[in-house]
Amino acid sequence: LYPLVDDKLQIKKIAIEGGIAVPALYGVVETEYQVRHSGPLIENHSDFAIKPSRGSGGEAILIISGRTKNLYRKVDGTLLHPEDVAYHLFNIISGIYSLGGQPDKVLIEYRVQFDPIFKIISFQGVPDIRVIVFLGVPIMAMVRLPTRMSGGKANLHQGAIGAGIDMAIGKTLTAVWRNHIVTEHPDTGNPVTDVHNPNWDTLLHIASRCSELIG
Repeated sequence: LYPLVDDKLQIKKIAIEGGIAVPALYGVVETEYQVRHSGPLIENHSDFAIKPSRGSGGEAILIISGRTKNLYRKVDGTLLHPEDVAYHLFNIISGIYSLGGQPDKVLIEYRVQFDPIFKIISFQGVPDIRVIVFLGVPIMAMVRLPTRMSGGKANLHQGAIGAGIDMAIGKTLTAVWRNHIVTEHPDTGNPVTDVHNPNWDTLLHIASRCSELIG
């Protein structure tokens, strides 16, 4: 079943069929022809996320947070020309970011807006919560918090913070940044431990439901 969950496009379709909320899919780009004619696909949106369907390590994820005339603004304020975005799409479908260098697909999606409780412990980007489910039961969880070093991405390999979560109440525990245990966010200076998620039970239910859908 691993090849199934390793494909973001397939897993999105399964989640939608199972009634689980996912970011809206604006479009899929699979060929060079589609890249050359992708302008209308993204011009209709002021902000969006570009992801490879089978990328590894998060390097290929491009988050556009706004527009300035005909330029696209990344979450760190950097401006990109349409040609820069097209070049990035070409790289993704050519397999530069996928495991084994296999040709890939590009997903263009709604840019997720995060809950206000994460605002003081996240830098620019969107945090995410990962839950390990064993035999249908959530047993471990962590939250990944974007930093300046990670470029606003919730990717540990690029410098995001990883914090354990108390499974009973949804409160953050020990946090690690690179190879160091930390108690504060390096960019905001706010504590990253003892932060409580009021929607924890809902997240546990979603995790268990996902496990059921995948098999």
